[in-house]
Amino acid sequence: MMNKTESCINDFLNYIRLQKGDSIHTIRAYKKDLEEFFNFAKTEPEQVEPVTIRGFISEQILKGRSKTTVARKLSTLRSFFSYLYSEGIIKINPARVVPSVKTKRALPKFLTVDDAFKLVEAPQEDKFISQRDRAILELFYGSGIRVSELCGLNIEDIDLKEGLIKVRGKGKKERIVPVGQKAKEALKKYLAMRQILRIKKKLSAEEAPLFINNRGKRISDRQVRRIVEKYAKIIGVLEKIGPHTLRHTFASHLLMEGADLRVIQELLGHASLSTTQIYTHVDLKHLMDVYDKAHPLSKKEE
Repeated sequence: MMNKTESCINDFLNYIRLQKGDSIHTIRAYKKDLEEFFNFAKTEPEQVEPVTIRGFISEQILKGRSKTTVARKLSTLRSFFSYLYSEGIIKINPARVVPSVKTKRALPKFLTVDDAFKLVEAPQEDKFISQRDRAILELFYGSGIRVSELCGLNIEDIDLKEGLIKVRGKGKKERIVPVGQKAKEALKKYLAMRQILRIKKKLSAEEAPLFINNRGKRISDRQVRRIVEKYAKIIGVLEKIGPHTLRHTFASHLLMEGADLRVIQELLGHASLSTTQIYTHVDLKHLMDVYDKAHPLSKKEE
């Protein structure tokens, strides 16, 4: 039988899964953070005080956890206690008065235009897996969608004639995203291969996930991450990259070519423009790098 703390955690996790539409990875991280906190606190939620949370944060810092990790754990606690307060389970939110952990926001990594082209063109074989992987990489670079959004796509969500896809983002919010000619071509070739596999495996026409594995099942986040890592190694990218790197690459390249920041916000599905503004720093860094390499006055005397 569950104790009160376990019950509160489970109710909270169900809430963020059903109401907020957070990914399974986010939910697992919340669960781990909350279990770690209550192992430290050794008390039930309504007995937690601000000093308890401060003590937990101090312990995390003493353990050598990064500021980003500690800030995430505090964010988890704030969301959890805010939920309990809104449900009337606690009368005072103890996390509300705990100061934030200051972190330096890291600039997102992104590929050069040359590397991005090499990556999407890396799958060359005229086989189902290769054509699927090519379509996945082209769609990532051509639309900037999240890995969870890509895995959740169904065939009915794509309109190749108009070059549009319907994406379900965070909080189950839908948006329409355009895709380029290269992605459309890759998707057409993949869909032809998918149809052959559907007939071979005797899959129902109603089974409509867009991207499937060779058993006909919807592809998973983990499989997609492995696909990106596999082809990054093939083209010689030494840094570890994933689907989110391609999302950053999409946004950064658009900004470099003069796209409006609010258009990029809309395409990425960001709720706030402040989230998108990180790419202005990326663009500025790129401009400075170009300046340092090209301007005569920036070169050191040899």
